[in-house]
Amino acid sequence: MSEPASISTGIAARYATAVYELAKEGKDVKGLEADISVLATAMAESADFNALINSPVYSRADQAAAITAIAKKSGVSALMTNTLALMADKRRLFVLPQLVQTLREVIATDKGEVTADVTSAKALTKAQSDKLAKTLKARMGKDVTINASVDESLIGGLIVKVGSKMIDTSIRSKLSSLQNAMKEVG
Repeated sequence: MSEPASISTGIAARYATAVYELAKEGKDVKGLEADISVLATAMAESADFNALINSPVYSRADQAAAITAIAKKSGVSALMTNTLALMADKRRLFVLPQLVQTLREVIATDKGEVTADVTSAKALTKAQSDKLAKTLKARMGKDVTINASVDESLIGGLIVKVGSKMIDTSIRSKLSSLQNAMKEVG
């Protein structure tokens, strides 16, 4: 991990721990999960939102005012709104993607769940997703939440990452290994 990435992760971990403890104390972990979904959607769908959290051009006051207005408009809880305002005031909004990821991990760990990042060539159906979750639960011994994404370049198959383990059954990787084997022969 590069130094700037590890610094961002460390900052995000401190904020995530504080926010989670406050949400748990206030018995509003469900609300925190909803806030995480709203923020993740905003980061995924809005280039303007990403510019706001990453651009050094905006002043602290402008960032704080904008992020507070966005949070209130999107129905984010007061706890998360205040956290975002504090992060803007401290010039730490750039760690928001890591904060969202770390909060998901902290909540899952506390619930005894594990998150599996699944990349497939085409979107998984509900039945396929449920079957995969059931299989992973049997293998891991914990409830599994699937974080699905689509990468058409896989051609077919899946890439499943759970913690430090990765299972790659994609056709792209099989073709790549076949190509390497053919290079060794010739």
